[in-house]
Amino acid sequence: MLFEKLAHSGHEEVVFCHNPDAGLRAIIAIHNTILGPALGGLRMWPYPTEEEALEDVLRLSRTMTLKAAVAGLNLGGGKCVILGDPATDKSEALFRSLGRFIESLNGRYITAEDVGIDVSDMEYVFQETDNVVGVHQVHGGSGDPAPFTAYGTIQGIRASLHHRFGNENLADYSFAVQGAGHVGFELVRQLRAQEAKVFVTDIQESSVDRCVEELGAEAVSLDDIYDVEADVFCPSALGGVVNADTIPRFRFKIICGSANNQLADDESGDELNRRGILYAPDYAVNAGGLMNVSIEFEGYNRERAKRMMRTIYDNVGTIFEIARRDSIPTWLAANRLAEQRIDAIGKIKMPYLGHQPHRFPGRKRAY
Repeated sequence: MLFEKLAHSGHEEVVFCHNPDAGLRAIIAIHNTILGPALGGLRMWPYPTEEEALEDVLRLSRTMTLKAAVAGLNLGGGKCVILGDPATDKSEALFRSLGRFIESLNGRYITAEDVGIDVSDMEYVFQETDNVVGVHQVHGGSGDPAPFTAYGTIQGIRASLHHRFGNENLADYSFAVQGAGHVGFELVRQLRAQEAKVFVTDIQESSVDRCVEELGAEAVSLDDIYDVEADVFCPSALGGVVNADTIPRFRFKIICGSANNQLADDESGDELNRRGILYAPDYAVNAGGLMNVSIEFEGYNRERAKRMMRTIYDNVGTIFEIARRDSIPTWLAANRLAEQRIDAIGKIKMPYLGHQPHRFPGRKRAY
């Protein structure tokens, strides 16, 4: 059953990491390394079952392959999930144990911060392996990727507004942001900085309160976010929120947010297309964080990273043009763009086998 699942999804390698002394239960999924080493975030979540954790890591790692390909990066797709509650189960031993498992993969998988993880957690992983990006600036890293993911999302939003309305001035539109965590808060902050109207919701009331009190956003209940009369829906929490139950409630003209795997299934993307709701494919829009940490391979430079993120505007525009040209939904246009690049490079390269020397110039690892 497991091998059939991997054959269907196209994964190269799945590693189950277990250290009972450290309380570690984790899964690393390497989807595709034709373009380069697999890079993808480390997520910690209290999955109800091991099967759900496996489904999540397989789905997310495939998305990372598509994201890197559309972004024009020489990286493959991977992901790691830790089964545990980030509020109660974190420890130095847990993260250092995981770092040893990552090191054993010889550079085929490179990790970074994701849901439930912060820079302090990554510091422990970094003590055991160099295959970490997004580490603190004192080590030559780029730090918290959230502001950059949000900045890239803004580029995708502008491209979507331009395509739909011919006007990308953020102040002229209203936005419903679902999720006010690290990235969601930054997205709200950047939208409000342009004087846009923003509605916000989150499972943590304190996060919503912060957006209201510090940024002037308007609070909405968790379920009511789908009924808001806003121009743009910005999913910025977990995936699967665009589905058969929520779509009939939408009055949005555009869906463009920072969350991964926003569509519950391909049919949901088709239904958006039938209803005339413009969907900006999530992995093209939220590539800013990935672009930012990819700069660390050559020596981090913040201005270069931001220049790279501005290409998201053009990438999203290209996807819309392919969808128009071929009369297909935008989710399928994005997949085609990614797969064409992987196929072309795959004819001249083999999967990534391991370390290249001096991959992180200027990296200072003081452990």
